[in-house]
Amino acid sequence: MAEGAALRAVRGCLAAFPREARELGWPESVPYLDRPPSPLEFYREWVSPNKPCVIRNAISHWPALKKWTSAYLREVVGPKVVSVAVTPNGYADAVFQDRFVMPEERQMPFMDFLDIVEKKVTSPNVFYVQKQCSNLTEEFPELVCDVQPDIPWMSEALGKKPDAVNFWLGESAAVTSLHKDHYENLYCVVSGEKYFLLHPPSDRPFIPYELYQPATYHVSEDGSFEVVDETTAEKVPWIPLDPLNPDLELYPEYAQAKPLKCTVKAGEMLYLPSLWFHHVQQSHGCIAVNYWYDMEYDIKYSYFQLLDCLTKAVKML
Repeated sequence: MAEGAALRAVRGCLAAFPREARELGWPESVPYLDRPPSPLEFYREWVSPNKPCVIRNAISHWPALKKWTSAYLREVVGPKVVSVAVTPNGYADAVFQDRFVMPEERQMPFMDFLDIVEKKVTSPNVFYVQKQCSNLTEEFPELVCDVQPDIPWMSEALGKKPDAVNFWLGESAAVTSLHKDHYENLYCVVSGEKYFLLHPPSDRPFIPYELYQPATYHVSEDGSFEVVDETTAEKVPWIPLDPLNPDLELYPEYAQAKPLKCTVKAGEMLYLPSLWFHHVQQSHGCIAVNYWYDMEYDIKYSYFQLLDCLTKAVKML
């Protein structure tokens, strides 16, 4: 009886915690700032309370906003071979057929990739430049001078430089499945639009995780894709739920979650705080650059780990 009462109490706390967090701190919509803040203001008002915001006029001085046309990218990057994620359905790093499936990482000339994005060449598959190991500096160093190697006021606020600076360009069918990162993320849209669906870390009790066998898409001789297991790799915890079309019969707890949606347009920057869950779509041919700053593993991280452990423990009972 005592154990049952304790379990009910923990479940009640887990259900109440996200609501209290929203009432005390999380906004009902993502706020917009008309200018980049000072380092102190940004840390005090946004990083420390772990709140997202969209910042206008933070990258208006970037040459990339005017220069990064298809013709310019063809001239500057041209035939250089780069890494492109290729999938049959637009979902890279996502749950499919009860696997955590990663894309085929295809090495191809950049201008051939542009031909596909511009529909000069047709393909049944979905192509996305999205390699996240600081690919802007590693694969596209020719473009760094058109943006910035870091965001100075963010670097000063955090006392560090970014761990990675990533370049993103792809088709509208390319979707980033719901997940979280251990980074303070500044996501800058150069052209087109990005569509973000966000959940605060306090929504963790409502967001399902399962362990999945990792696998990779491989192209067969006939051009079709097959899912090949990574047999030596450990299982990957991932979110199976599609927040745009959630299966509430299978995941009824998600009905209690309260997502935030925002559109980040060309010339705007999204501050996506560490541990916030996010699902991302884009307009066709959207170009973006993001800066990953390693998070501080402080008391906020410890509280999230506690919430995560309690959520897992309750589901096991």
